[in-house]
Amino acid sequence: MITPNPVFGTGLHAIGGISAASCYMPFEKVKQWSWGIFWIVQSLFAWLIMPLIIGYLTIPDLFTVLSKAPASVFWPALLLGAVYGFGGLSFGYAIRSIGYSLTYTISIGISAVLGTIIPLILKGQLIEQFTKVGGGIVLFGMIASIIGVALCGRAGFLKEKFLSSKTEEKGKKFQMKKGLILTLIAGSLSAIWGVSLEIGQPISDIAAEYGAGHFEGNAKLIVSSLGCLLTNLIWFGIVTFKDGSIKTLFSTKETGTKRYISNFSLSALAGSLWYLQFFFYGLGHVRMGSFQFASWVLHMSMLIFFSYIIGVLMKEWKAVNRKTYIMLITALLVLVISFVIMTYGSYVGELANGIH
Repeated sequence: MITPNPVFGTGLHAIGGISAASCYMPFEKVKQWSWGIFWIVQSLFAWLIMPLIIGYLTIPDLFTVLSKAPASVFWPALLLGAVYGFGGLSFGYAIRSIGYSLTYTISIGISAVLGTIIPLILKGQLIEQFTKVGGGIVLFGMIASIIGVALCGRAGFLKEKFLSSKTEEKGKKFQMKKGLILTLIAGSLSAIWGVSLEIGQPISDIAAEYGAGHFEGNAKLIVSSLGCLLTNLIWFGIVTFKDGSIKTLFSTKETGTKRYISNFSLSALAGSLWYLQFFFYGLGHVRMGSFQFASWVLHMSMLIFFSYIIGVLMKEWKAVNRKTYIMLITALLVLVISFVIMTYGSYVGELANGIH
């Protein structure tokens, strides 16, 4: 039995948020490789290599656990992971169209809401969770989080409006219409990932029976990730074959050995960082006690918060005016406050359950 500790759980979600917010930064240093080749390599590490390595190291008798997963759980989790795969690739394309900050805000904001509400509706627990002790506080924190996300989005649109007067900047950094469509797709399908993990919980329960302890979540992550991998490999396999860039994955002729190793390492790092977000999500989730349902919105809000911090560090906001910057700072402060409120609500709920 894992003793709930919402404060520690929130800290683990924060680490996961940092990993997620920074996972595509390595691409900035990748040269002479197409986006598709970068994506194929990062996909292999994010959704196959890292899940299997970490799963093998943390779950006793991993393959026995997976073999005992009920078909009624395994295949739906896998298929929903595959559906989310389209969200993942849409997310990647959106970053190229409108940048890190705005992509994270819109897509993850949608995911935060849908990924929290849909599982509760499916379980018939929507009213129950918010009416028990501490539930109202958690709900208030979730609303504050959504407001913070909306303010981040407002800051992003103010940025786009300000830069639109500079033709060079707009042409270089923004394809707003295309990016908006992609982020809406990515956000909606990202929520499916949360549902996939919820459906896969019985697999983690089996892992717990085999002594996985805090790491039980790594078992279901393997199944959902495999579905996501299949979608992305098929998609980008076709894309890179059609544009001819697939040859750069299997040959150093065009890039040279040194550049090839650098590109491969950076792509592997990106995939590993993506995986680590959900590794820490799993560790944080099991410590949130009776308010585990709030893990998704908390984790996604953390992701948005740190994506904006990284956006600032990458100078995405360097050219904006004072009004936009004030909006950004206000939004980030609201998000921080929402984290505190949700953590406090979870803590109050656990105290009411007699767990200290």
